[in-house]
Amino acid sequence: QVQLVESGGGLVQPGGSLSLSCAASGISVSLYFMGWYRQAPGKQRELVATMSRSGVGTNYADSVKGRFTISRDNAKNTVYLQMNSLKPEDTAVYYCHCHVGPPSPRDYWGQGTQVTVSS
Repeated sequence: QVQLVESGGGLVQPGGSLSLSCAASGISVSLYFMGWYRQAPGKQRELVATMSRSGVGTNYADSVKGRFTISRDNAKNTVYLQMNSLKPEDTAVYYCHCHVGPPSPRDYWGQGTQVTVSS
């Protein structure tokens, strides 16, 4: 059974930092396409950052480039999202995502962790 468990969310002031973790079980994060998405109230879920299977290729939403960094620790089977210079518009529920490609494509999601940026 595949499980993705996020942690690290919370309340932070504008300009502050948070580090999110996504602990995976039932899959190996080094074998699949991993990513972080977020969903703010009243808005659609949007991509924040992704990492290729090799771990070399990363992709970021324009709104977070230069502020957020996705990484992983294969030994801990965990993916991270380091968020710096946080803005109120970063407030959302953040979800960890895993995409498994062919021949049996499927997607897995974590339960989400709330990030609130407010003074």
